[in-house]
Amino acid sequence: MLNRRYFLRSSAIAVAGIGLAPEWLIRAAAQTAQTQKRRKILIAIFQRGAADGLNIVVPFFEKTYYDLRPSIAVQPPGKPNGGIDLDGRFAFHPSLQPLKPLWDSGQLAIVHAAGSPNPSRSHFDAQDYMESGTPGKISEGGWLNRALPNVGPGVSPVRAIAMGTQLPRTLRGAQNAVAVNNLDQFQMRNSNAASILESMYATTPDAALSSSGKETFEAVKFIQDINKGPYTPANGAQYPAAEFGRGLQQIARLIKADAGVEAAFVDIGGWDHHTNETPQLTTLLQQFGSSLAAFSRDMGDRMADVVLVTMSEFGRTAREDGNGGTDHGHGNVMMVLGGPVRGGKVYGRWPGLEPEQLYEKRDLAVTTDFRDVLGELVSLHLGQKTEPVFPGYAPGGSLELLKTG
Repeated sequence: MLNRRYFLRSSAIAVAGIGLAPEWLIRAAAQTAQTQKRRKILIAIFQRGAADGLNIVVPFFEKTYYDLRPSIAVQPPGKPNGGIDLDGRFAFHPSLQPLKPLWDSGQLAIVHAAGSPNPSRSHFDAQDYMESGTPGKISEGGWLNRALPNVGPGVSPVRAIAMGTQLPRTLRGAQNAVAVNNLDQFQMRNSNAASILESMYATTPDAALSSSGKETFEAVKFIQDINKGPYTPANGAQYPAAEFGRGLQQIARLIKADAGVEAAFVDIGGWDHHTNETPQLTTLLQQFGSSLAAFSRDMGDRMADVVLVTMSEFGRTAREDGNGGTDHGHGNVMMVLGGPVRGGKVYGRWPGLEPEQLYEKRDLAVTTDFRDVLGELVSLHLGQKTEPVFPGYAPGGSLELLKTG
């Protein structure tokens, strides 16, 4: 018997700006904007290239930090080009000034000395391990896909969405997910084929197939309706004119349109600074901080339902190299942003930077497994059990990153 999957796969309809158009349409079945309700949303942000957590959130109370980094260290608060004091011990890099109001209002938390227990310093392996949620091995799917509850028909076509040209490992798996490079390019390429396929659905004797086909086209039309006219961010938010900022803006646009987003993924590259780190990191953090701040401002009260978490495959060496940069390291920093967050605090146990405290006498040690951070978000924010998401992992203890009750 002919079914909906056959119709979609044998049709000539294509969708611009995404990967596999038929799979998008399959996921679009039975979704309409009117039936979507506000829900908890988790957004994962990956800093590809191994960000330098020690210069992003600076341990300015550590004299050893300045001994190890005589030319690239961020100066203490109060000094020229000094960091932004957070709690008397740690400071933001000065380019992260846009995030300070979020810290002060309690929406932004820091987890320092966080990361993967796996010792790999290979970008590709470490990224795959972290996106899989299984350090030391690559699982078939990603942790964020496994964090989505199993549901029947009627889910949104953008329930799980990545901004980019291909679906990242984080969102691969059994649950429907899609990669979209540009919402403005979402359109039917062949209107005749669309009409033929819609007619086939309408005339099929299979009532269920006819219904799902009708709803599929309603969903496609809804997504297209979102993009009628330019999008104006709310509350005066201004996103940087760069790929990362555009990605967050498009996610905000879908969420505020009640398109049914539950999980989203955005990445930002360019963090592998083996040489001349200071100017490169300054520029990249300006884009990074301004984009996060713009997203929060744009979302307004909707941030009550949203949590963003940032991560990078590993950190950088504690000691600068001979080229004004840093090499591949271990421990790093994660950020958690959102209305449900217990912010204004640096979480995690600080291991110290003395030679005997460093991992292999060269890197910031990992004292908080990244799965402890993600696990709390999966459990307390999405309401899902963590064991299927991070198989075989026993949490190391509650960080209490999120408000309860």
